[in-house]
Amino acid sequence: MSFARHWSTTAAWSVVLALTATEAHAYIGPGAGFALGGSMLVLLVTFALAFAIILTWPIRAAIKLIKVGNPYKAAMAKKVVILGLDGMDPGMATKLMREGRLPNFQKLAEHGVFRPLDTSVPSMSPVAWSTFATGVDASRHCIYDFLTRDPCTYAPLLSSTDIGSAKKVINIGRYIVPLGKPKMKLLQKSQHFWKLLGDKNIFSIIQRVPITFPPVPFKNGLLLSGMCVPDLRGSQGTFSFFSTESEGDAAKFIGGEQTVLRRKDNVIRSRIVGPDNSMLKSGGRMTLPFTLTIADDGQSARLEIDDGEALTLKLNEYSDWVELTFKAGLGIKVSGIAKFYLISTDPHVNLYMTPIHIDPENPAMPISHPEVYAIYLAKKQGKYATLGLAEDTWSLNNRVIDEKVFFDQAISICEERETMFLDAVKQTKSGLVTTVFDTTDRVQHMFYRYLDPTHPANAGKDTEQWKDAIAQVYERADALVGKVWHLVDEPNTVFMVISDHGFTNFRRGVNINSWLRDNGYLYLKDENATTSGEWFEGIDWTRTRAFALGLTGIFINRAGREKSGIVSEGAEYRELVKELAAKLEDMVDPATGERCVRKVAMSQQFFDGPYRFDAPDLLVGWEGGYRNSWECAVGQVTEEAITDNTRSWSGDHCVDPDIVPGVFFCDRAINTETPRLVDIPATVMKLFGQEIPNYMQGQMILPSEPKEGRAKGMLDPATLEQSGAAPGALIFPPEERKAGERS
Repeated sequence: MSFARHWSTTAAWSVVLALTATEAHAYIGPGAGFALGGSMLVLLVTFALAFAIILTWPIRAAIKLIKVGNPYKAAMAKKVVILGLDGMDPGMATKLMREGRLPNFQKLAEHGVFRPLDTSVPSMSPVAWSTFATGVDASRHCIYDFLTRDPCTYAPLLSSTDIGSAKKVINIGRYIVPLGKPKMKLLQKSQHFWKLLGDKNIFSIIQRVPITFPPVPFKNGLLLSGMCVPDLRGSQGTFSFFSTESEGDAAKFIGGEQTVLRRKDNVIRSRIVGPDNSMLKSGGRMTLPFTLTIADDGQSARLEIDDGEALTLKLNEYSDWVELTFKAGLGIKVSGIAKFYLISTDPHVNLYMTPIHIDPENPAMPISHPEVYAIYLAKKQGKYATLGLAEDTWSLNNRVIDEKVFFDQAISICEERETMFLDAVKQTKSGLVTTVFDTTDRVQHMFYRYLDPTHPANAGKDTEQWKDAIAQVYERADALVGKVWHLVDEPNTVFMVISDHGFTNFRRGVNINSWLRDNGYLYLKDENATTSGEWFEGIDWTRTRAFALGLTGIFINRAGREKSGIVSEGAEYRELVKELAAKLEDMVDPATGERCVRKVAMSQQFFDGPYRFDAPDLLVGWEGGYRNSWECAVGQVTEEAITDNTRSWSGDHCVDPDIVPGVFFCDRAINTETPRLVDIPATVMKLFGQEIPNYMQGQMILPSEPKEGRAKGMLDPATLEQSGAAPGALIFPPEERKAGERS
């Protein structure tokens, strides 16, 4: 039975497509779009149904056992638990284990195995986790980046999700009321391996795996979507900053907006900006007025939201999740949640608000399968973050908040997910449990500069206070491993810890569009101009042969594919791709004399899957320390091609995949020294006694007798370095580094 069908088909739905430049940078790319709808009656009915489903599970399981037999009869394991730690780096893990700071990882390595895990090409989260979910490479699941371009318009598109309006509407006065649901589609190809397990009556709980929005229904399982769930405004995360300070460029933020406050004595009136109201013919944003009253001592403020909550905000403390209810009209309400942080009250009032998350207790659009699963979790543990990119990196990049405010937010989100994960492990007696944590990834992105005192972002800053932040997050992950292992250390359970990729330094940004301009491959309409706006504003497509968008990809302006393509298929295309690859691999940073590019993959030669033609024509594998610049990622041309990265976002993994493998820990031995991310789904299928589908590219990496031949799993530093896992001298001292470069 498909529980998703229980959602009322008569609920009112509407859509906004948020593609504004302000909202386009939350990670990199435009919003997913947003659909709102539902009613309180529908939610009450579905919530009651959720509990009925859970309460009757043993009875239904018994009936299923009688009807279909024991689905685990050929299984090597009755339960598999996978803890995903996005971005956990094998070099960093080894360093901290050697220092005695990760005792549970050390124990797991010695009990079973620890190896670097070959990542995807390119090595970024949406690509890698799609490979984890499907068991195939990018040319088969068709996710190459957060972004791609619309070949008909050159406009950016989110690679993973397509949301469109409902087909039928009715006009009621000044309102446009959609009938039925909007179109929502996951663009990722192939199929998730937990769907294959579900078809064989093997149960799964999948929590926060990236690129699972919108959730795809499957039998015998529960799923809470991860990365690319939008916020209530339809973006990938738009924060709000309320301030009495309006001088200079304070309001010009990337990934957020400032509202200028007017203070009268201790009272301030303002409003919270919510999603577009697409039910109104005139359009416009829905808003929530509020009153902020500053306490006489300046240590707190009272926040009163019209028709909503009133609460006391303490200085330098996060609020709990606050429900924000926007009125669309005709009785339709849209519910979101956010946290507030009172930064200062004197001399200026500064108030930060997180992006508005979809309220899991009253979801305005499906974020789970079945749709009641998100509600069930909220009722059981309280409200929790639902935004795909929940840790607000852009508010720190813009210095709206400081490191402490960001770190506290990241840990709070991690705590919510720990509660979900541990409960799922306890409640699941047989089947698959998989939960992905983003904390390791986000903290390394924002705090890597503290491992490198000479990083350009550190100019004039104290690098001592937060130099241990990454290690603290690894220690927290270690504590979680200890808690989980206590629950799963039994003969019929296999426990794995994996990451999608590792990490390295990001010191210099390269704008490939500027490099293409300098080398005669890209032209501007204004011959006197040397720069352009975002999203290819001002590009002369009649002369441009190549352009870059996203974090690793270069597209050829191909005739017959792009709207104004000029490069002919065949020999001209092949020669241009080879020429660009050769020149890029010879690129040298004039400021340092270092090579910028390790290697370039020519997609149609590198990939052989059915969706290789959807790939960027070239994928750049940067050397450690380099990456596509922020401006290049959003299709902009800048004056200089190579510049310092001065943002807080100072660590990255969008480089040559050999530099940033992930981690693989398991409580069992494995039969290979070089496990790959693509092997994980195939291995889980075999553990449950199922055949590996022919289309999967991975293989079983555990021995056929799972409790025999346990290996001492921790690699020595030299072996680890040969695997490509060490991100550089920041991890291993010079005397321990392998001479020469890994081929």
